Amino acid sequence: MVRTQVQLPEEQAQRLKALAQEEGVSLAELVRRAVEGYLRERENGGFSERAERALAVVGRFASGLTDVSQEHDRYLAMGEDHLGRLR
Repeated sequence: MVRTQVQLPEEQAQRLKALAQEEGVSLAELVRRAVEGYLRERENGGFSERAERALAVVGRFASGLTDVSQEHDRYLAMGEDHLGRLR
């Protein structure tokens, strides 16, 4: 590993220390995890690109169902049940 020194505002440092203690990991481990998450997010195009791709498919498919806007929770539950059986 490469040792790196980073200066943080006091408030960020306190929040990170508290979170590290809460999760039972060192501050260094918490920072490594955060950096890894940031790098993965960047490699995957970030949230805005994923959101744009998701929105691009809106309206492209027809289910034949006419009550999805009212019964979305029921349909989502049905989908979760189906996925559970596939696992």
